Amino acid sequence: MKYLHAHHAGNFADVHKHVTLLALLAAMQRKPKGLLYLDTHAGRGTYDLDQPGVTTGEAGDGVLRLMRAVADGSGAAGAAPAEITDYIEAVRSEQRTRGSRQAYPGSPALMLNRLRDVDRALLIEAQQDEFIALRREFERQPRTRLRHGDGFAALASELPPVERRALVLIDPPYEETREDYRRVEAGLQAALQRFETGVLVVWYPIKLGRDAANWRRAVVDCVKPRSVRFSELWRFPLDSRVGLNGSGLAIVNPPYLFDERMRAWLPWLAGVLDPAHAGGCGVLDS
Repeated sequence: MKYLHAHHAGNFADVHKHVTLLALLAAMQRKPKGLLYLDTHAGRGTYDLDQPGVTTGEAGDGVLRLMRAVADGSGAAGAAPAEITDYIEAVRSEQRTRGSRQAYPGSPALMLNRLRDVDRALLIEAQQDEFIALRREFERQPRTRLRHGDGFAALASELPPVERRALVLIDPPYEETREDYRRVEAGLQAALQRFETGVLVVWYPIKLGRDAANWRRAVVDCVKPRSVRFSELWRFPLDSRVGLNGSGLAIVNPPYLFDERMRAWLPWLAGVLDPAHAGGCGVLDS
């Protein structure tokens, strides 16, 4: 079976990714000039966390745990940081709109709900069934294009945008791990050759610590001399041989002082999503 975003909707990695994306968008929107949001592997955009045979229940240790912590003030260090409460409000807004407490917005829904009149979006999905669902959901969304095809190819064909500002999410399935990593590196290089100031975000799985360290070095090498920060959150020790120890994000050309804000809210998030304190988190340069 092909990887589907729905299988892991709302899990701890989704939460880590989505909190960061919304915070990045908010930071970029402090400037009035418009931007392009480009999602290379968009999925279907919205999910039902109680859909039999599709979702796996991982949201219980992810978004649902976080929502309870924010609601009852049980976070590891008191009141939730603004970036966390902003994300929770975005999820609740989607649930109110759909009249369901099991509704969960993927990155397309989260980001489209926050775009301004001067902003645009391009959502790309390769899997046919997922694209049909994406199109059904967003085909009438203003200032939004949908494309069925290879998201990596768009990193060369769609950049630079007319706005000369872009936030790009690269979130492949990593089914063929070596090939996906190779395509990510090539995609970053292609994007930066055409548009060196774009804010590029790559999600990557953390399975073993040494592999994550090697990947960070590879990203630093392929984006030089541009700035890159890594945000990592793991729920198990980095030498554990579980399916997924943690979630990583490589952020190329991060907005000014964004890493300082991450260092403020990431430990709070990790404290909620890892109540056993078996893992950890960090904002790294390489």
